[in-house]
Amino acid sequence: MEKESTIKLVLRWVLAIAMIAVGIEHFRNPAFFENIMPDYLPWHLELVYISGVFEILGGVGLLVPMTKKAAAWGLVALYICVFPANINHAVNNVPMLDGRELHPALLWGRLPLQAVIILWAWWYTRSPQVVDNEDQ
Repeated sequence: MEKESTIKLVLRWVLAIAMIAVGIEHFRNPAFFENIMPDYLPWHLELVYISGVFEILGGVGLLVPMTKKAAAWGLVALYICVFPANINHAVNNVPMLDGRELHPALLWGRLPLQAVIILWAWWYTRSPQVVDNEDQ
């Protein structure tokens, strides 16, 4: 079995914990997530709960060696699926539930960040690189 580098292991835990936390937030504060969803999508509340479940499952799955690769692929798919909500939030400058508007730079800046997060999850679909002891 190939050994995962320390940095990759630490970042896997960071991503997993972040996904579990965000997934839980879908249940604690579903109105926020419903608020940014595009109008053309049906069943906003149900989709918020479904995405929350899959964020939690993806986070937990990243922590289990047997499921981390499948969980990473699942998170890549999930991030692609939720991207329209992020686009909608930016394009329509959807205000927060309390009426505050976020600066457009934050909303638009989140869009390329989504690609970074997709690549971060995708990294865990790859097998660790074998390190030749002679190169150390």
